[in-house]
Amino acid sequence: MLGAGGQLGAEMVRLLGPDTGVLHDDLSITDADAVGELIALRKPEVVFNCAAYNAVDRAEVAREEAFAVNAQGPRNVAVACRRHGAALVHFSTNFVFDGKHDEPYVEADEPAPLSVYGASKLEGERLILEAGAHVLVVRTAAVFGGARGFPARILELAREGAPLRVVSDQRVNPTYARDLAAAAVELAEEGTAGVVHAVAEGCCAWDELARAVLAESGVEKAVESIPTPAHHAAPRPRNGCLASTRFRRLRPWRDSLREALKSP
Repeated sequence: MLGAGGQLGAEMVRLLGPDTGVLHDDLSITDADAVGELIALRKPEVVFNCAAYNAVDRAEVAREEAFAVNAQGPRNVAVACRRHGAALVHFSTNFVFDGKHDEPYVEADEPAPLSVYGASKLEGERLILEAGAHVLVVRTAAVFGGARGFPARILELAREGAPLRVVSDQRVNPTYARDLAAAAVELAEEGTAGVVHAVAEGCCAWDELARAVLAESGVEKAVESIPTPAHHAAPRPRNGCLASTRFRRLRPWRDSLREALKSP
């Protein structure tokens, strides 16, 4: 499992075992030779690639780095998987869509990324699907963990007494990393290939999620709803909600949030 240091990677390691994860400091997927050597040595049946360049705004001025990690890197993994007979499960994002639809996006909808980050993730999808390996691309949205991610940051700011100003014009499926990891393993065991959307049931705006975090934590703090700041370097899809015609939705986001806030 590649990219073990992130929110999703940590949950994959928890699920699959401590010896399965590889940190970015130990292996960069941009190094094709190193990726090939690792897969040849370990001989996995399935490689889960959680490694990604996720700095959405920074990607606008670091295009080369974003494409190296999000496009060429996954291709390196797919080529090595094909060579050594392993399947690949790769994670992608709702940012491959422009957010102009009124309804949640399904797998058959045409991608149209707005940002460099979204374009780099879409190019990664294209490259690995063309690489000839058994590939599953799992698109997801607004992934959060127990002690990390948006909910943890909201609680941290609230307890510091900082003002909470949260955007109200972007909608997403807040998806618990633990649920997503279990879904990815299930899909891999079923031998699913192609593109699949795996997200929590239900969508909400970020300010609604912030209020839910505070309510579930018993913290009284006002949340000011604001429009997406005009100074953001990268545009975001206003409708970032996903649905699937190929896989069940995960449990409702509020239920998984409640569990995540109780988890260490």
